[in-house]
Amino acid sequence: MSRTLHLTGDTEADRLLSDDAFALLIGMLLDQQISMEKAFAGPRVLADRLGGLDPHDVAAADPESFAATCAQQPAIHRFPGSMAKRIQTLAQYLVEHYGGRTEALWADADGRELLRRLKALPGFGDQKARIFLALLGKQWGVRPDGWREAAGAYGETDARRSIADVVDQRTLEEVRAWKKEQKAAAKAAKG
Repeated sequence: MSRTLHLTGDTEADRLLSDDAFALLIGMLLDQQISMEKAFAGPRVLADRLGGLDPHDVAAADPESFAATCAQQPAIHRFPGSMAKRIQTLAQYLVEHYGGRTEALWADADGRELLRRLKALPGFGDQKARIFLALLGKQWGVRPDGWREAAGAYGETDARRSIADVVDQRTLEEVRAWKKEQKAAAKAAKG
């Protein structure tokens, strides 16, 4: 399937995310405590430094060397050491449970099963799993039966809640505005 994502503002980073499921999964893993664009650009930076992004190679890499690669400036995340461990743990899980094939996560799975598999991934809680499921459905064409229901509000057709809804600069700004509103509402509720 041919797809073109527009998540980072960097054509080459977006091309990698469009073509490589492991890169997309790493971007989702990195998407915390940094901007969405930086998180999803991280896989390209890593791929450039490693000469590719193969889950087997990442899983087998020397942890100290891999952490140094992640920390090299510009670092792939504001916490490159802990994220290096998370990326390697994720790669090791994929190798152990799915033969290193990220796409095997959604092979022969309905929406509910895919959500269960995503939630089982190291570093993926319920919200991150639902957002990634929505991203797969909305932009990667992975639409098993029940995927929208399993993704919850993130699967809504016209939602502007997450990276799953970012297709251009306008939708990026709409997602940011929604997140800002949510934070303000949560803060106001705390009193």
